[in-house]
Amino acid sequence: MKVLVLGSGGREHALAWKLRQEAGVSEVLCAPGNPGTAACARNVAMDILSPADVTAFVQAEAVDFVVIGPEQPLAAGVSDALRDAGVAVFGPSQAAARLETSKAYSKAFMERHGVPTARARICTTAEDADAAVAAFGAPVVIKADGLAAGKGVTVATTAAEALAAVDAAMRQGAFGSAGSIVVVEECLTGPEVSFFVLCDGARGLFIGSAQDHKRAFDNDEGPNTGGMGALAPSPLVDDALIDRVMRTVVDPVLTGMRVEGTPFAGILYCGLMLTAEGPKVIEFNVRFGDPEAQVVLPLLGVDLAPLLVAAASGRLPSDPLPRPSGTRVGVVLASGGYPGPMTTGHAITGIDAAEHLEGVLVLHAGTRLRQGSRLRQGSRLRQGYGGQVGGQVRGESAKSGEPAQDAVVTSGGRVLTVVGAGGTLRDARDRAYAAVACISFEAMHFRTDIAARYV
Repeated sequence: MKVLVLGSGGREHALAWKLRQEAGVSEVLCAPGNPGTAACARNVAMDILSPADVTAFVQAEAVDFVVIGPEQPLAAGVSDALRDAGVAVFGPSQAAARLETSKAYSKAFMERHGVPTARARICTTAEDADAAVAAFGAPVVIKADGLAAGKGVTVATTAAEALAAVDAAMRQGAFGSAGSIVVVEECLTGPEVSFFVLCDGARGLFIGSAQDHKRAFDNDEGPNTGGMGALAPSPLVDDALIDRVMRTVVDPVLTGMRVEGTPFAGILYCGLMLTAEGPKVIEFNVRFGDPEAQVVLPLLGVDLAPLLVAAASGRLPSDPLPRPSGTRVGVVLASGGYPGPMTTGHAITGIDAAEHLEGVLVLHAGTRLRQGSRLRQGSRLRQGYGGQVGGQVRGESAKSGEPAQDAVVTSGGRVLTVVGAGGTLRDARDRAYAAVACISFEAMHFRTDIAARYV
């Protein structure tokens, strides 16, 4: 099977890395990809937000299956165009993707179908939002309705902070049209967990859990980010919680989507708060998380491709998946200043040394090759972890395909995710941070406390 993965981040590198190792996959292509995906896939330049361009490429290349990584192509209708053209694709329809792409739609949907979530008010004017802030009091959460690159949510500890968030979104247009509507909701308390379910339109299959670390700095301080690290599986998710979330969240969502004429087939990422009253939904994502995918996918004890195909075709297996063996900890290395203003183009050194440590996997996100540098496409370079841990082995060496030490440079906010594998959380964390110590680039920033509270 020839598979195309759309996207260029750490999530897409994890997907390409996992798929390339599977016997049923003959070739992986990644659009547009990054220097990391070039080691396990053939990178192709393409406008992944253009349904026509993606469809034309897939037909010209005789691609058998398309996996959509990020949310933007889903919002643009790429999955719909591919299905209309008869192409098998993993990713929900544009209408079903509103569970993520519109916070207002998602909140109203949950209220209609009795999914446990925070009390909220959907506001179409700044004055309405100001009044909602006064009604809820602080702390309170302000969410821009549309996609805002992970920066549209403010957990305000004071009324002044909340009103400033409303002003930025609705009066100053900080998020463009994505902030023209905001959701003001009560601030839930309790630990957060990420809960991943493959869905085929009628049935859901739990595939893993994780703990994300959203704040930029240690001790959960600083601004929200797209995620500064993650661990999997979550030590807070047991059999009883899995059963409860499937019954009270996943099943009502799948039933509601089907009843409303927008059946959901894809990955349902449930961001949950474990409150004193039970698990409640903070938000839904409709794709693998980032950096959660980087720690969840390596733990999957079965081939991923057949599961994605089964979800896309409405034929998910009814038996639960085997329990993961071991743990994974992922640490995000970010550009200085992230998630605010930053500079990029800085040379990255030490990736190769990190990857040769036992139990380490380095996944690229915000990287590119320095102009004039080349990396051989589709080699089997870095196909597994260094050494051997949990069945993953170091891939073949491909020295002629390796870039020079300074050929890979930073190109975005979150640059790399360094993943450590271990039989225990402590082992996985130690391996991840030992690898982090090998890597360097100007103004590199990372949290030093990923998974620390659970060790």
